[in-house]
Amino acid sequence: MKEQKSLPAHIVELLEGGQAHINFDHAVKNWPSKLLGIRPKGAAHSPWEVLEHMRIAQWDILEFTRNPKHVSPEFPAGYWPKTSTPPNAKAWDQAIHSLRADLNALIRIVRKKDADFFTPFPHGTGQTLLREALLVADHNAYHLGELFLLRRLLGAWK
Repeated sequence: MKEQKSLPAHIVELLEGGQAHINFDHAVKNWPSKLLGIRPKGAAHSPWEVLEHMRIAQWDILEFTRNPKHVSPEFPAGYWPKTSTPPNAKAWDQAIHSLRADLNALIRIVRKKDADFFTPFPHGTGQTLLREALLVADHNAYHLGELFLLRRLLGAWK
């Protein structure tokens, strides 16, 4: 009989994606730079806005998880970029790098042998490590689907 995976292993699989939805690397790979700031007809956001929103939200959740003194951005404005286009040619790649780094930091927290998934954080209002990790996985999955749809609408998907 196959050995059952531990809770941390299941959470890491969910955070890394690719189980029931597209994974992050596949969603952001080889985007044409000329399309990053375009909002297709009927879409609320550009690819840049979605990626940067994912980065900001994930960073905020990570910081809340590991830093009791963290102050979250103002909601909702602080969770979205100010413009629909990247501020410079490197911003897209920098956001991808930052999002991956923060995701890996959260995964390291989840994998710690002494990780407590169920005790509420003293600095929160009932949030736990399990809740925050699942929130990141859920939020990222939603917006990865949005990026995939934007890619199709913009004709950048083969």
